[in-house]
Amino acid sequence: MNRIYLDHAATSPVHPEVIEEMMTVMQGTFGNPSSIHSFGREARSIVDRSRSIAAASIHADHNEIIFTSGGTEADNMAIIGAAMKNRELGNHIITTEIEHHAVLHTCQHLEQQGFEVTYLPVDETGRISVDAVKAVLREDTILVTIMFGNNEVGTIQPISEIGHLLKDHQALFHTDAVQAYGLHELHVGELGVDLLSVSGHKINGPKGVGFLYCRKDVDILPLAHGGEQERKRRAGTENVPGIAGLAKAIEIASSSMEEKRNRYAGFKEILKGNLDESGISYEENGSLEHGLPHVLNLSFAGTDVESMLVNFDMSGIAVSSGSACTAGSIEPSHVLVAMFGGDSEKIRNSIRFSFGLGNTEEDIVRAADEAVKIIHRLTT
Repeated sequence: MNRIYLDHAATSPVHPEVIEEMMTVMQGTFGNPSSIHSFGREARSIVDRSRSIAAASIHADHNEIIFTSGGTEADNMAIIGAAMKNRELGNHIITTEIEHHAVLHTCQHLEQQGFEVTYLPVDETGRISVDAVKAVLREDTILVTIMFGNNEVGTIQPISEIGHLLKDHQALFHTDAVQAYGLHELHVGELGVDLLSVSGHKINGPKGVGFLYCRKDVDILPLAHGGEQERKRRAGTENVPGIAGLAKAIEIASSSMEEKRNRYAGFKEILKGNLDESGISYEENGSLEHGLPHVLNLSFAGTDVESMLVNFDMSGIAVSSGSACTAGSIEPSHVLVAMFGGDSEKIRNSIRFSFGLGNTEEDIVRAADEAVKIIHRLTT
């Protein structure tokens, strides 16, 4: 059985050129970037070049990039670091109900430290409004953290408009751009963000590496203490092979962004078109107007998400509920609950298809055909 991977929003396969780059570095450049001898300077050169590549991808300066172990650390560093550093200015934070748990759980941690967090609701497309942010913005608000594009339904938030709203306010603005990076053009100056999180494994790079953009005049409290790496903002010897792999993945993603957007949009139409032709009833979750190209979340009335996932897996197709799997059971998606309410059938019958490297039109057709068989089997 040829397996088909349609869960790229969860993680993505490493690009062959990224693997080659990392192998080359691991085999030939083992020095510590902090060492002053030639071995250290060779490693430092790789880190410096990678930093410039990361910065250029979001139109930032190289010294505004902090390499991390991934999106979760970048989110934690941005949120906790900004909140703790600016606590004397206030203790109010604004976020949304549909953030990744790396943001939600971090905000909940800060609530235990005495901070007050406002969790903005979303509409049925998963979107917040600028007016909603404006309505809860206070003089003592020190941080606004709102994701760029949602990992479960793909909805894109009005980040640049919110950035404009906050332009003359003391609050720092952070966006988790993990799911959008590599598929959506990001210009930190135009977006008006102070902090932005990225993860390598979502763009066909290695797991365990990412970066945080931190605007040059923004000061955050470090979470890790030790050496003076990353301009004293993140202690610890740099993951040189991982950083090199991330840089290669960024180069590849940046050069193929438009082509991928068009291809994945085509995949969406193929999958939905085949379902339509087969008479399958479904509803698309998320914003049709403001959505990521590679994420397609569909609700199938009369089905059960756990049964659907098992049946897809038995057919050799990897899809997702977009929900957290805990102790062997699937918890309701907090994103869908925020969009439709806890009593909605959609939180129990929605499946996420997400496209990426290696997928073909033939894969999408087969996935649609299998979906038709599975839905008929579960509803008749």
